[in-house]
Amino acid sequence: MEQEKEVTEEKKEVQADDLIEAKKQTESLKIQLEETEDRLKRVAAEFDNYKKRSNKEREELYNSIVGDIILSLLPVIDNLEKAVESKTEDESYKQGVELVLKQFKDVLQAKGVKEIETVGKTFDPELHEAVSAVTDDSLGEKEIKEEFRKGYMIGNKVIRHSMVVVAN
Repeated sequence: MEQEKEVTEEKKEVQADDLIEAKKQTESLKIQLEETEDRLKRVAAEFDNYKKRSNKEREELYNSIVGDIILSLLPVIDNLEKAVESKTEDESYKQGVELVLKQFKDVLQAKGVKEIETVGKTFDPELHEAVSAVTDDSLGEKEIKEEFRKGYMIGNKVIRHSMVVVAN
């Protein structure tokens, strides 16, 4: 009987040792799981940041390329605007030029190109290029009085600065 008690106590000790070892393994696995979850969250956040950065770079590249193309076409638009402003006796000719100019501007607008607002606005060196300054008491300080050449932008990128006359 005593021998059976010893065997039973040995079994209990072995079981206790096994239980302690199982708890240690469980704790070790929990730590590994937490570390793996943390790494997964970090990788997911890095990937999300990469996607956002990549989209932003792609949009900037697109705007830059479109801006370069539009910049080469702006003198054509300037000349069409001058043609519309010039006097002519042939009204159908003038209407044709106006339609071509309108079509050109519609295409630019569809591509996200906007004219920079000038007359009556405050001078902004990021958007405007001052070619002259005048004193005019009827206008506020740094207010744009006149526009010599239209400026254009796509998104937040200036394609061409507006050439303006600034008051005061």
